[in-house]
Amino acid sequence: MDLNLEGKHVLVTGGSRGIGRACAEAFAAEGAVVRIASRNPPPDLPYAAKAVDLAAPGSAEALAEWAGELDILVNNAGAIPGGTLLGVDEATWRRAWDLKVFGYVNLTRLVYARMKARRSGVIVNIIGAAGEKLDAAYIAGSTANAGLMAFTRALGGASHADGIRVVGINPGPVATERMTTLYRQRAQALHGDPERFAELFRDLSFGRPGAPEEIAAAALFLASDRSAYTSGCILTIDGGLSAR
Repeated sequence: MDLNLEGKHVLVTGGSRGIGRACAEAFAAEGAVVRIASRNPPPDLPYAAKAVDLAAPGSAEALAEWAGELDILVNNAGAIPGGTLLGVDEATWRRAWDLKVFGYVNLTRLVYARMKARRSGVIVNIIGAAGEKLDAAYIAGSTANAGLMAFTRALGGASHADGIRVVGINPGPVATERMTTLYRQRAQALHGDPERFAELFRDLSFGRPGAPEEIAAAALFLASDRSAYTSGCILTIDGGLSAR
């Protein structure tokens, strides 16, 4: 299936590892001109990279200026720690939201304005299934993701008037370094041994977490002309977990 992505200018935030890196590699394989943003981009990337912390003031403006005219923006940068309401203090909560919530909103505002001027563009928000299957033990992340789901639907429901599509993807458990860290924490809490984290995979659909490449494939399709009538909606990829 030709996705007609060759030559498209794409920016992926959090693009140096995990889902972001899988997205960057997938777009590049389709012939897109890929740029990534990361706090610590490795030196061996085959595409342009900017070292940036999107939680820092002015970082979104600097990144948007560096990236230039974009056909596709993939918002993916974010790392919200687990914890209950009493376990996550205000400073931690704010730092996490500055990156994932306001990082998405601020960069989208800047990129959207340029896309609106051209009346063309797609914004894909990689959010997280905890925004719909709410988890009190991941309360800062669940609340952030629910807000970004609302942001995506609200903006994507009106963006057609500007020639722009805005869509979201809610990954469930995906085999990334971040997931391993979270599962090691849970294994420590449940079994007193972080090395037993793989045992927790037994309760996942199909007995495994998802693969970053599976999320990237969905991002490619949603960003492509094959999905040209899709906006204001969110695709959940969690093996049916949210539907249980």
